[in-house]
Parts: sequence; C-alpha cells; structure tokens
Amino acid sequence: MPQEPSLRVHPGRTAVDEPSDQALLAAFGRSEPAASSAFLARFQRRVFGLALTLLGDRRAAEDAAQETFLRAWRHADAYDAHRGSVATWLLTITRNIAIDGLRARRPPAQDIDELLERSSVAGLPDPADLAVLGEDARRVRSALTRLAEPQRRAVVLAGMWGFSAREVADLEQIPLGTAKTRIRSGLQRLRIAMERETLLEGACA
Repeated sequence: MPQEPSLRVHPGRTAVDEPSDQALLAAFGRSEPAASSAFLARFQRRVFGLALTLLGDRRAAEDAAQETFLRAWRHADAYDAHRGSVATWLLTITRNIAIDGLRARRPPAQDIDELLERSSVAGLPDPADLAVLGEDARRVRSALTRLAEPQRRAVVLAGMWGFSAREVADLEQIPLGTAKTRIRSGLQRLRIAMERETLLEGACA
C-alpha cells in the first residue's frame, strides 16, 4: 500500500496551473510528493471553502477537507472522466462529507443570507455567480429576497450549490416531494423576480 500523503490543508494558498487535473489526481493517488503538494494547492481552497460554507465552522471544515482529500487519495483510481471533471468529483465528495456532518449536528443555517455570507468568508465566488440563470449576481441576490424562506433555501442549495432534491430533503428534514416542489416553484419565482428586476432597471435607466 502506498504511503499516505501529507494532507495538511492551508486555506490561503493559491492554485497552480499545470499539469492537468486528471494527471495530478492520478499522481496523487500514487502518493508522489510533488504531485500531492500540487494537487492540494490546486483544490484545497475550493474544498475548504465549500466545507466552511456548508458547515459554518472552521475546525469542522478543516476536518471535512482533510477527509475529502484522504478519500480522494484512496479512491483516485475510481475517478471516471466521463462522469465529470476532477473538480466536480472532488467537490461532490466534500459535499457528501459535509452532509454527513450536518446530519450529525443540525440543519444548515436557518437564514440563507448567512449561508450566502459564508461564501465570502470562505474566499469563494458569491454563490449567486453560480446561479443557473446566469444573471448578474447583484440582481440574483435581490431577486432571492422576494422568495419565501423555504423556497430561497431550496434554490440556494439546489440551484446554486448543486444539491439533489433528495439531499435537500435530507438537509431540510422534509419529504422528497416537498423538496422537489420547493425547488421547482422557487426557480420559477426566481425567474419572474429576475425579469421584474430587469424591467425596473430598464425603466430607471
């Protein structure tokens, strides 16, 4: 069995550009020292940031990030490029670990604004930048305030952070059908709110 690589996470480090993500993952799985350092440097900010956003606690986020990289090292040979990028695969692992942590503790922040704020603390792009609507972040944030709290939570968790309906149901402790309805109706209302924001800006221009 290869020697376990050093998995110390340094949230402040920046990513490197070469070699490819897939090549780095393969070398990381073989415990090659230089590749392991490069792999951590490339992804640790995003992994730690997502863990912190979901868990809201730096110590818990650091533990989740450590566990994420440990699982990635153990299962590097199971990665399938046809099913998504290395980043998506790695962040899915992070999300799953965070979900386990949340189930053991409590649901995520009751105020979605707190969840959005955590992304800035974590040094990530605003989650609104990842909105499925692809609109201006400020307008998305403004439109979100027009949604009822349950719908806002569903949109942020599913539409912006990529949680499945089942995962939203588990996190919110609601039936799967209710989660699907909140996601669907929330996205529909968000689109309407976005259109209103655009019309208002146009009228004031």
